[in-house]
Amino acid sequence: MEAVRVFGLVVATCALLRPQSAAGQPVTINEAVREALEHNLDLLAERYNLSLAEARVVQARLRPNPVFSAGADYQDWLGTGFNAVNAAGPAEVNVRTDFVLERGGKRQHRVALAESQRAVARLQFLDATRQLVLNVESVFVEVQLAKENLLLARENLDAFERIVEVNTARVKAGDLAKVELLRTRVAALQFRNAVRQAELRWDTARRRLQLLMGRPFPSIDFDVTGSLRRETRDVSLTQLEDQALRSRPDLEALRLDQARSLADLRLQLAHGKVDYTLGIQYHRQYNNAKGNSLGLFFSAPLPVFNRNQGEIERARAEARQIEARIRAMEASIRNEVESAYHEYLTAHELLEGIERDMVSQARQVRETTEYSYRRGEASFVEFLDAQRAFNDTMQAYNEARAAYAKALYLLDSVTGKWIGP
Repeated sequence: MEAVRVFGLVVATCALLRPQSAAGQPVTINEAVREALEHNLDLLAERYNLSLAEARVVQARLRPNPVFSAGADYQDWLGTGFNAVNAAGPAEVNVRTDFVLERGGKRQHRVALAESQRAVARLQFLDATRQLVLNVESVFVEVQLAKENLLLARENLDAFERIVEVNTARVKAGDLAKVELLRTRVAALQFRNAVRQAELRWDTARRRLQLLMGRPFPSIDFDVTGSLRRETRDVSLTQLEDQALRSRPDLEALRLDQARSLADLRLQLAHGKVDYTLGIQYHRQYNNAKGNSLGLFFSAPLPVFNRNQGEIERARAEARQIEARIRAMEASIRNEVESAYHEYLTAHELLEGIERDMVSQARQVRETTEYSYRRGEASFVEFLDAQRAFNDTMQAYNEARAAYAKALYLLDSVTGKWIGP
């Protein structure tokens, strides 16, 4: 099964990715994913489910303990002897051991059920890992986007501060009205506020990423490196759906849970068969002569009322319920893949359109208008409009790049191809 094989690749992936970065050194997305797989607190808690499943397997393999009992009867505690007053006796002691003989293959069915539960737990852990990887990748892209927008805001602020310097010199030379200088200073203040807001968004995104990576105390020096993901996926929707139905660990976990429910049904049917108890007893009597005897005992409950009917019906109903859940999960996965695929196509088309029709033109308009404004051939309003149009275009471009990268990571996640970018 594809998902089971993928489980073994998690450890290999951690080994192939780069080592954890030193403090203050920018991290790549590979390093962020690796560190999250090793140190994320929620995933560490989820990993204990594997240990719990292993313990259930150990418990299922155990056999029933024998029962030891000892007794002393007809003891003359008052010391009156066995006479007409105390006719009980003679004194005796006994030692007995009982063994339970399980029928119906209960132990084998217990082991099969526990092993099925262990396989389900592994796939559920694998799905938790898949979701964590997607979260890390998405937040990493948000950090990259926040960083790009911060650089853009600082670039805009630098451009306006240069204009303020030029206008200050022109006012001193009497070549420009003072009100024009005040207008450029007000605009520079607005862009300075935009820088502060961009810094706040960048800091918030970095803190979220560090928390996902398992760093409970975020560092203010934390930074990321690497470009936004940009490759093109040449696949059809049908291929993606087929891959998802083969590789998704949550769906495979449900399928194995169906096998677990069948193992549970077999175990409950076995519980409907009564177990036998064999006992052996050593008996010793004390009188004028001492008597030793050995006894054998057999007991079995009579299955008149309780033949485990309720648990058997419960296991059958659970098996039917899981069948319905599998159909619902398959439909949900198809819907997820279709949504992710259309999101990818839309993001790809939007990104190409912005790159083709808007970015270079907006930059050229801003540079031309700035040049004209410096020469006095364009008004400040025209220059400010060109600057804001450039800023809006570049922000839209950055968001389109980030949306496209997220769409690629989402495609990998919903189709089960998610271990490492």
